[in-house]
Amino acid sequence: MAMIDVIGIGPGNPDLGLLSQDRLFQQADKIIGSKRHLAVVPDIYRHKELIAPKKLADLAVLLSKEMPQQNLVYLVSGDPLIYGLGKWLSEKFPTSVRIWPGISSIQYLASRISLPLNDSYITSSHAKNPDYDRIFALEKVFMVTDQKIGPYQLAQESLMRGCQKYFIIGENLSYPEERIEIYSAEEVEDRTYDMNVVVIINERFSIFTGQGANDKSGC
Repeated sequence: MAMIDVIGIGPGNPDLGLLSQDRLFQQADKIIGSKRHLAVVPDIYRHKELIAPKKLADLAVLLSKEMPQQNLVYLVSGDPLIYGLGKWLSEKFPTSVRIWPGISSIQYLASRISLPLNDSYITSSHAKNPDYDRIFALEKVFMVTDQKIGPYQLAQESLMRGCQKYFIIGENLSYPEERIEIYSAEEVEDRTYDMNVVVIINERFSIFTGQGANDKSGC
């Protein structure tokens, strides 16, 4: 039976990809993904590349057309089942999908700042309205954001509720232009942020020492 191997490529740096992905590339008839995702594919497999359509309806048609005759690899960001396409793909093609986990951008940022994920709430603002009251009632939240609801909008929602939170903003994680900074809610600038993960936390956490400072806040 033809299969779709859904591979989480990690935050983007090829060095953080799945160790077995080269074997899967070799076995695949087609390797599908966005232009950014396909950048991790070695040159010897470039002839197998196919850029995925952006709309899910068009993607479903493409996969249904290609899958009966071919083994496919579908590349997705981070970990497919942490706010990725893994859920949609496994529900759409339940008997034909195998998911290979990658390092999510959330996990990567947590490691860079030595901040445990054990007691964290993980969420996303992609294509939905976050539950702000719940988010700001918690002590530690990791959020994948988009251009509509990003760091500045989150900071403003915090201030509207009287929550003096701190925001650790990681942009372009794992890429050469990676940027990780911490701000109070008032300090978060109204600007365009590149691909990012935001940590919303109650203390001015030091991203270099892994220790919290004395100044604490909350709601």
